[in-house]
Amino acid sequence: MNVGMENFLNSIDLLIFFGAIALVMAIGVLVGSREKTSEDYFLAGKNIPWWGVAGSIFGSNISANHLVGMMGIGFGVGFAQSHFEIGAIAALMLLCYGFLPVYRGLNILTLSEYLGKRYDERSRLLYALIMVLIMVVVQMVPALYIGSRTTCILMGGEFIEQVERGGKIALEVNYFYYVIVVISLALISASYTILGGLKAVIWTDFLQSSLLLVAGFVLAVLTFNEIGGWSQLMALDRGGQGANKMHLYLPSHHRELPWTGVLTGLKAMDFYYWGTNQFIVQRALAARSDREARFGVIVAGFLKLTIPFIAIGTGVAAYYLFLEKLPERSIASDAAFSELVKLVIPFGYGIVGLIAAGVMGAILSSIDSMMNSAATIVSVDIYQRYINPQASDRQMIRVGRSSIVGFVTLATLMAILVLDPNSEGHFFLQIVDYQGYLTPGLLVTFLLGIFWRRATGLGSFVTICVGIFYSW
Repeated sequence: MNVGMENFLNSIDLLIFFGAIALVMAIGVLVGSREKTSEDYFLAGKNIPWWGVAGSIFGSNISANHLVGMMGIGFGVGFAQSHFEIGAIAALMLLCYGFLPVYRGLNILTLSEYLGKRYDERSRLLYALIMVLIMVVVQMVPALYIGSRTTCILMGGEFIEQVERGGKIALEVNYFYYVIVVISLALISASYTILGGLKAVIWTDFLQSSLLLVAGFVLAVLTFNEIGGWSQLMALDRGGQGANKMHLYLPSHHRELPWTGVLTGLKAMDFYYWGTNQFIVQRALAARSDREARFGVIVAGFLKLTIPFIAIGTGVAAYYLFLEKLPERSIASDAAFSELVKLVIPFGYGIVGLIAAGVMGAILSSIDSMMNSAATIVSVDIYQRYINPQASDRQMIRVGRSSIVGFVTLATLMAILVLDPNSEGHFFLQIVDYQGYLTPGLLVTFLLGIFWRRATGLGSFVTICVGIFYSW
């Protein structure tokens, strides 16, 4: 049987893998089983410690989109992708000392509420609609796609098929099993998120972040050991077969990551993502105090700085390792993570199961965060605001749970019917592009709302609309 077509998860791996999933589900259900009020359900009773804030922010951000997608960009483009992580630090500081004191001082559940109080209902509703669109379509759908694709490749056997492409051997995911895994991921993440609310999401995110860091660290160490360390990677990059992938800045004419865009558009995206993004900021709003909220955000920033090394640098190392070990293979960027696991991880010790559990945790932590935050916006900014202003806590929670069912159903159908499980494109950069079309006006509206007293409701509404038009 050809390498790549074998079953790679033995009984120990499967025990660790499914044990981790069962543990996550059990924790999610148990910690969220006593949610009585809408504040309990949507903001975890505002009683989350700093380490819960840090773990949940990191887990929600560093999803499978990041772990697998970042490694794929490192493999396909290079180390310049690190700017997505480095740029987050300044944005997190702006959140800590610029945005967060205002948000927490207003005692809000959603950032849409802030726009309603600072401007008017038009901006509030527009933000709510844009954020739901981003969380459900731009974030949840790709998370289901990349998670299912990665899981199928790791499973091997009948989950993948061998084909010839451009004179080289390539592995393609079996579409039937891809559909099965998509549905499974959706059901698992929805189960505890519907029952437990934000508290379940935060506690499971903390566990899943720990699994992710361990898995990423193990894979990075074994990969660099295989090529001879970081210094050898730099030598390979400068050598005869070098592709110059270790440059931190790429030319201004580079198609995907020009240095001009890194210093302009990417900075704007960083500030939007970390300062005005509901599913990230909601974790800090749930902290038990202002101090613990700030400290949790800062710790999440330090955790972010591990990604250039355990994901992006490892992706670059994989490029050179594949040239040496698999010269006859054609490997797509989004499959680089799975192929690297099969190449460098020793089998029979449960390590593959641990890494698979880390990937699964990253997938679930992303999907559950999107579900909960989108449901919060629908319940608070649409249902309570426009449909039933006197809604009780029980009604609010019921609407939130119903929203999650609708969102996960839509995202699952789109992941199955719209996305190709064997795409060769850089899906992470596609996500960034689509998100960037919708958000520049939001960032300007928040910045001026907080730092300029003369900003008006009409100005906010026009800015959000015009920002979408000019971004496209």
